[in-house]
Amino acid sequence: MNWNTLLARSYVPYSGRHEACVVEGKSGTYYAGVRIENIAFPDTISAIQVALFTCMSENDKPVKLILRNNANKDHDLVNFWQDEYNLTVTVEDTLPEFTLFQKKYPLRSDINKLMEDLLDQAVVPNSDFPVSALIETYDGFISGVNMECSEWRLGLCAERMAIAKAVTMGYEIFDGIHIHTKYGEYSSPCGACRQVIIEHLPDKPVHLYHADKTHSIHSSSHLLPNSFQSKKLKKLIIE
Repeated sequence: MNWNTLLARSYVPYSGRHEACVVEGKSGTYYAGVRIENIAFPDTISAIQVALFTCMSENDKPVKLILRNNANKDHDLVNFWQDEYNLTVTVEDTLPEFTLFQKKYPLRSDINKLMEDLLDQAVVPNSDFPVSALIETYDGFISGVNMECSEWRLGLCAERMAIAKAVTMGYEIFDGIHIHTKYGEYSSPCGACRQVIIEHLPDKPVHLYHADKTHSIHSSSHLLPNSFQSKKLKKLIIE
């Protein structure tokens, strides 16, 4: 893996600003993250969020943040993340030789059991409300759980976490998303997640698994009708 390959996976149709980083876990495993923009700009996910939360969602402890250049230090609240998790931060033009963490689950998996097991990996010290999600790709499921930190606004829901991990792994086309909550009477993605879901899974099925063991299927456009779209916005930003 090298920076160019990783940077190319960024989803940056509005700014063209490719960003990536790598986090080393206490286990010695390396976790990548890329910038994932949204047409609703505040819903953009930073590379650091993706890498850190991927590490923590695998019950690993982040110890080192690797950035590509000093310019990255001006973005993405590096100082906050460094203090939050007591990270060592380095800038490296060339990535060391390692294999990035990439975990998938077979499509034949028992989805209910898998999502129930994943709930234990959620980091929810503030809400105590674990959520799990699975993004369905052509060759497997990619998981996500909700991740919280001391600054509530910088956490990520399970749905966005799953999408972010999948994009970082190089996937661009998704066949659906599955969502499960442990305590919610009715599982349903929040507004921010719906905004991100509809951009990456337009008119794709959203499977909701509820506390009463029922299961309902919706389309992403049904969950967020009349979503914001504008070619003018994209043209202005890119040019």
